[in-house]
Amino acid sequence: MTQGVIWKQLLSFSVPMAIGLVFQQLYNTVDTVVVGRFVGKEALAAVGSTGSIVGMLVGFCAGLATGSSVTISQCYGAHNHRQLSDAVHTTIVITLILCVVMTGLGLLIVEPMLRMMGTPADVMDEARAYLTIYFAGIGGLLLYNMCAAILQAVGDARRPLYFLCFSALVNTVLDLLFVIAFGMGVEGVAYATIIAQFLSAALVLWVLSHDHAPYGIRWNRLRISPEMLRRIVRIGLPAALQQTITSFSNVFVQGYINAFGSACMAGWSSYGKLDSFILIPVQSIAMASTTFVGQNYGACDLPRARRGVSSALQLSLGITAVISVLVMALARPLMALFTTDPEVLDYGVHFILIVSPFYLLLCFNQVFAGALRGVGIARAPMVVMIGSFVVFRQLYLFANSLLGNSFLAVTLAYPVGWALCSALLTVLYLRSALGKAKAPPSCEVEPETEKP
Repeated sequence: MTQGVIWKQLLSFSVPMAIGLVFQQLYNTVDTVVVGRFVGKEALAAVGSTGSIVGMLVGFCAGLATGSSVTISQCYGAHNHRQLSDAVHTTIVITLILCVVMTGLGLLIVEPMLRMMGTPADVMDEARAYLTIYFAGIGGLLLYNMCAAILQAVGDARRPLYFLCFSALVNTVLDLLFVIAFGMGVEGVAYATIIAQFLSAALVLWVLSHDHAPYGIRWNRLRISPEMLRRIVRIGLPAALQQTITSFSNVFVQGYINAFGSACMAGWSSYGKLDSFILIPVQSIAMASTTFVGQNYGACDLPRARRGVSSALQLSLGITAVISVLVMALARPLMALFTTDPEVLDYGVHFILIVSPFYLLLCFNQVFAGALRGVGIARAPMVVMIGSFVVFRQLYLFANSLLGNSFLAVTLAYPVGWALCSALLTVLYLRSALGKAKAPPSCEVEPETEKP
């Protein structure tokens, strides 16, 4: 990514990642569609409302994967094969440790987290069963995400995509088999998901183990490099904390939604799955910009890195605008994919029509945060995102609850947080060395002294 036409490189890298994210979202979306169609609205609410709880642990690991990806992409851009190998093997050891820790922690938090977000009695048992099985097999998802991050950091987004497509297909087949043929309900979709995730993890591990490139895994060289661990943690821990705290905050947002009853929960869950697909283009372009900026920063070419950020922002704004209009025009048919319950459909359509006009705001905070992480600035974006998505959003919802818990105001909780975050991150980016396209003489990671 250090040479060539920038927008073409961003698209060629982000399109496979976008397709991969589509198939990754299909895991839980297919679960939601199957239980919504063949089990009932309580099962739909149970599966859909647990996303914020899962996101707390998966988000932490995804944040660390960002640290690994940035570190690996910088070493790859600098052609430092020794450090590249150290970063890869350190990432694998960290991942194996996380698999054990997150499995145990996940099983421990199921009951208290469901009670904390006020899960209704008619949803509680199925939500508990789904989460327990999911967390018992979370290791497959963590291994796949970390190993895929290694390949994506060196510009290989295609092989992780192929494996994800295969495992998503397996998940869909098993969902239908377990739920329709065997009548296993939410437990069936949970088992289907973890089986498919372990298959994708096995495939990507096999590729890395048999790749003779400097980023391949050599199992006899597994160890933690203190230097690489420091770099990964310095970049990844802020992102990990930001995603974890934001997901924890979303548990309370879900609590405000739960107050409107199981039909509203099911409508919000259905909309949430659609929302995940709408955000895929901007997320994939933001991830592409992180790798692009990381490689060009490693090659000491910040002007090119800055041009990449500008191209990424233009691409994400254009694509997101088109998608938002289409989704609003097709709101009811899209919601009908998940349920035929009229009340659930009405709630889902309301959520789409209210939130969709604000998706353009996300382009700014996602692209700028991704770009800043590409040069090693991770702490300041974390502070901004936690402040906007957690502190400000919770204060906003609490104030709304004191004024009667308006449905419209609850729905707007996400857009108002996006607006604040985008404004602050725009200022942070423009004040950074990356925004000025002026690299430090040594091309070392910029000290995190700037404030938004």
